[in-house]
Amino acid sequence: MNKDKVALLVDSGTDVPADIMEQYGMYMLPLQIIYKDRTYTDKIDISAEEIYARLPQEIPSTSLPDGEAIGAIFDQIKADGFEKVFAVTISSGLSGTFNVVRLLGEQRTDLEVFVLDTKNIGIGAGLQAIRAAELLSDGADWMQLKTQLTNEVPRNKVLFNVATLEYLQKGGRIGLVASILGNALKLNPIISCNEEGIYHTVAKSRGRKKSLEKTVELIKQFVGDHPHVRLAVAQGDALQEAKEMKTRLEAEFPKVKEILFGQISPALVVHTGPGLLGIGVQLLED
Repeated sequence: MNKDKVALLVDSGTDVPADIMEQYGMYMLPLQIIYKDRTYTDKIDISAEEIYARLPQEIPSTSLPDGEAIGAIFDQIKADGFEKVFAVTISSGLSGTFNVVRLLGEQRTDLEVFVLDTKNIGIGAGLQAIRAAELLSDGADWMQLKTQLTNEVPRNKVLFNVATLEYLQKGGRIGLVASILGNALKLNPIISCNEEGIYHTVAKSRGRKKSLEKTVELIKQFVGDHPHVRLAVAQGDALQEAKEMKTRLEAEFPKVKEILFGQISPALVVHTGPGLLGIGVQLLED
C-alpha cells in the first residue's frame, strides 16, 4: 500500500523488536559504542550481555552514527527503489542523532527525508516507528504520515526504573534527575522524558518494589479511560521482574492491543547499567 515509496528508518536506540523491523522492512541506523581499545556497532557486533560483563572493568561511551554510515544507508534506501525516508530517532534532547540525520537528509537531492523527533528513548521512541509502519500499510500518504506522527508524539511515554543512577551520571545523561540523595536514602526514582525529551523524575519511592508499583499507577493515570492502548516492557538485566511486570500489566489492562516485550539495546545499557525495567505506553486512535 506504500504508494509514496516511503522507507522507514530507525536508529538502534529506538529498540523496535527485530521481528517487527523485519515484518515492515525497516532500515536501522546503529549507534556506536566506544571502548578505549575499539569501537563497536550497536546491535551488530556487540551484545548487551557483553557490556554488562565488562562494566566492572570499563564503562564505555556511546556516539551517534557517523556521516558515512548515514550516507550509506540513504544510498541503500535509494537503490532499493524508495523516494522518501521517514526516519524515527530517539529524543533530540538525549542524542545528536536526530540533528545529524536531518541535516544529512536535507543535503540529499535524490530523496525526501523527514525525521521525527520522538522526544522519547528506547521503546518509547520505537512505538512511534511501529505506528508509522502500521499507518503506511493502511495506505497513509506522505503528508498524512508526517502530520499524524508529529501530532501523536505526546501520546507516547516511557517510564523506567534503574538500579543505580551511576551510569546516567557518568554518561552525562542525568538531565533533570536529582541524584545526590537518591542512592543514600534508597530512593528509586521513576524516570521519564519531559516535553523537551530530557530525562526527569516523575516520582520517587523507597525501594524497588514500591517504585514498580508506583510505575503501574502512573501508567493507569496516563491511559485514563482511553480504550485503545499498546504497551511494551523493556528490560536490561532484569528479566524476571520484567516477566512479572508483563503479567501484571495483562491483568491491569485486559483490553490492551498488545504488550511488546524485549531487551534494551547495548547502547542504552551503557547509560542505564544493570537492573533496568522500562515500560512504554502508546495511546492509539479511538
